[in-house]
Amino acid sequence: MTMLGLIGAKALYLLFAWLISAALSAWLSERKGYGERPGLAAGLLLSVLGPVVWLLWPARADSAWKREGPIPRPRSATPVSAERAAGRDPSGRDADGA
Repeated sequence: MTMLGLIGAKALYLLFAWLISAALSAWLSERKGYGERPGLAAGLLLSVLGPVVWLLWPARADSAWKREGPIPRPRSATPVSAERAAGRDPSGRDADGA
C-alpha cells in the first residue's frame, strides 16, 4: 500500500509540470503572435520541451513580443496622470472640487 502513495505523489508533480508547461507554451505563443492554440498543442504534446520550443521560435513582426519585449510591464487600470489630464481628481471628484 505504501508504494501506491509514493507513485501518486510523483504522478501529481508530473501532472503539475505538464499543465504548467502547457499554459506557459500557450502564453509564449500568444505573445509571439501565433495565437494560443499552437502553443497549447506544443505544451500538451511535448510536455516540458514545449516552452523551450516557443522560446526559440521566432516572433512575428507585429507581435507583443516585438512591441513590448519578452516580459511585459504590469499596467495599472487607470494611471493617475491620465485622470488628471482628463480633468478629474484621482479621488473621484472633479478638478473644480464639485
